Amino acid sequence: MEPFRSLALLTGSLGLIFCLTALSTDFWFVAEGPNTSAHSGLWPNGHGDPVAGYIHVTQSFSILAALWALVSVSFLVLSCIPSLSAPGQGPLISTITAFAAVLSMVVAMAVYTSERWDQPRNPQIQTFFSWSFYLGWVSTIFLLCTGDSPAHCPGELGRAQLGALRTEGRG
Repeated sequence: MEPFRSLALLTGSLGLIFCLTALSTDFWFVAEGPNTSAHSGLWPNGHGDPVAGYIHVTQSFSILAALWALVSVSFLVLSCIPSLSAPGQGPLISTITAFAAVLSMVVAMAVYTSERWDQPRNPQIQTFFSWSFYLGWVSTIFLLCTGDSPAHCPGELGRAQLGALRTEGRG
């Protein structure tokens, strides 16, 4: 197994784990007042309270990113087992789906960041983003590394493309 594929598998697994952890925890935003503190995430607990539209957008794109990341990691795992993978297709599909996961997660994080940033502030309450939020951004970086690593992989895909170029040059 090539070192780039191993690196892509590691970063993809970490990106998927971080994305799922960020998605499932409720420490995206913290508010601290003089006598109390509260935290919130993507899954509000209030029954009957309307959920803001940006929360639904962030939920949807985060779930989509996690699914794309799962597909990417799955194809990377399959590409490590020669009998289960089509020659050269595993890393290519993994790269495409990893970049789709990055795009989905960037949209989710950008929407959440911009909406929370623009909310009115109370001078007696200090608000800030918390660890679940930052884990979402870190997952984006890991997924970007996942998409980039197989692209540099000199494995079956590179050999197939090189063979096609040599054939065209002779014709």
